[in-house]
Amino acid sequence: MSKLKELLREFCPDGVEYKPLRDVVESFSGMSGVSNKWKESGNCKFIDYLNVYNNLTVDVSKLQNATVKNLNQNTLQIGDILLTCASEIPQECAISAVIRNNIDDDVFLDDHLFGIRLKPEFSATICPAFVNYYFCSSQFRTQVCKIVRGVTRFYIIPKSFLNLEIPVPSLEVQEEIVRILDYFTNLAAELQAELQAELQARKEQYEYYRNKLLNFDKIGGGTQSVTWMKMSEICLNITSGGTPNTSQKEYYMGNIPWLRTQEVAWHDILDTEMKISEEGLKNSSAKMIPINCVIVAMYGATAAKVAINKIPLCTNQACCNLEINPQKAYYRFVYQWLCKEYENLKAKGEGSQHNINSKKIKNYLIPVPSLAEQERIAAILDRFERLTTDLQTGLPAEIAAVQEQYEYYRNKLLSFPRSKISA
Repeated sequence: MSKLKELLREFCPDGVEYKPLRDVVESFSGMSGVSNKWKESGNCKFIDYLNVYNNLTVDVSKLQNATVKNLNQNTLQIGDILLTCASEIPQECAISAVIRNNIDDDVFLDDHLFGIRLKPEFSATICPAFVNYYFCSSQFRTQVCKIVRGVTRFYIIPKSFLNLEIPVPSLEVQEEIVRILDYFTNLAAELQAELQAELQARKEQYEYYRNKLLNFDKIGGGTQSVTWMKMSEICLNITSGGTPNTSQKEYYMGNIPWLRTQEVAWHDILDTEMKISEEGLKNSSAKMIPINCVIVAMYGATAAKVAINKIPLCTNQACCNLEINPQKAYYRFVYQWLCKEYENLKAKGEGSQHNINSKKIKNYLIPVPSLAEQERIAAILDRFERLTTDLQTGLPAEIAAVQEQYEYYRNKLLSFPRSKISA
């Protein structure tokens, strides 16, 4: 950082000149006449939307194939900055990535993107990687938001984009900033990879012990004294729920927790996203269930996932609620068994979303060792699950903190006093 300050004092003592992009770059569009995208065969390579959206630097070794009618189009080269021109979210317009490595063969740009290239007279005084980093700064993103157009789908016009301004400090300052930001970008990526690897290792360890501890021999045999029973045989009650009439707003203005299937995902339920009123409960098939029921999602993306309610609540009709008989089974053992059996239970579903029904859940078999053995197994697995859950909860927060710190310093590095020349 001290070197950068010295460079700024030496090369930019009176501030930095800002220039409209149109003065220093030219824009170009993506290819046309495209067919056979993302197929193994094709007559060209191309960079698509995700290559740009997911990367600061385009990895030219991981490109897609396409077929175009006319190969006499804009081809990409080192130093090109590629940008998204449309998105469902305004903030995702003008997301950029730069090509920093040589491209051996002709590579084209997808038609959902556009590119900019330095004019020849600026190729020796402006660093494309610096410009690309500046495009990520909060200062520049504020400019972008002012030119975004659209209602349900948002877009920017390249011509409007070229009216935006960028700072042009000396090349020495630009290259030092790129060096610093490259270091911190790589450091953040390494930390994220390390945290993800740790989380994955904990998940695999948990699943290993879960499978080992719940590896009872086939029905009718085995070294442990277990009895195989249907879910219906170990439950005091099995219910589903209901949805109050959505046109009656007063039904959703209460304080009764109402659980939907999208909230069922291998964890304890301590609260619900939605609440209903006493009137909503009375005028629907929703029913209150006691704490420590094992709840199985029957429909949608979470079909066959399970959860445990730690508060009294009611559910929608897509939940199957198992009130476990404590004289026959320990509810956390049942939960852990169904977690292990997720893929098998889901496979019994029907349709594209693998929907299951309460009959299949009631008839699903579970090994039932002694209650003491159930509690021992559940206690071990609960400890592993808590460790994994803590990591999974803490990981996004830690990554977000690293990203926030990185963005703070990036914005500081890319903030320049404006010289009188560009004032």
